[in-house]
Amino acid sequence: MSKTASKTRILVECALMIALGTVLANIKIFELANGGSITLFSMVPFILVSFRHGAKWGLFTGFVNSLLQMLLGFYAPPAPGLLPLFGMIMLDYVLAFTLLGLACVFAKPFRNRLVGVAVGSAVVCIIRFLCSFFSGVLIWGNLSDGLPAWTYSLGYNASYMLPETILTVVAVVLLYKAAPKLFAAD
Repeated sequence: MSKTASKTRILVECALMIALGTVLANIKIFELANGGSITLFSMVPFILVSFRHGAKWGLFTGFVNSLLQMLLGFYAPPAPGLLPLFGMIMLDYVLAFTLLGLACVFAKPFRNRLVGVAVGSAVVCIIRFLCSFFSGVLIWGNLSDGLPAWTYSLGYNASYMLPETILTVVAVVLLYKAAPKLFAAD
């Protein structure tokens, strides 16, 4: 296969994964009032791209997904101001979704591929949680109902990201066990 055909094939696959991730993100098991939800495996397609085609394509696909997520479900805190708004866009959308593309990087040190897939998936989910946590502390802190902003952010974001992380890691591990060839570039 020529280099151009190969890149085109990968690009089409990434587009399909973005579409699949968008559909899955709209299947919400649980949704919170100020944003955040437990979805039906919506992070799995982006993690899969990372394992199949590497960090470059994973980051690209995650970035495009972040823009799409922002367009489809943008939620801003009351009267945020320009700097907090920029911080929220970067933390809650751009970094949170783009960095899912690094799953393959965190899996590399592990000789056992299944362990690597599980750890890589868990780490990027934790990074996504940390993005939301820092956004909660820095930007959404005024909604903390009298609690310290970090306590409120930890509880709020863990309430949906912990189950989302568990679902994602379990799904990726089961997918790997069922079809390990899906995790290797063709």
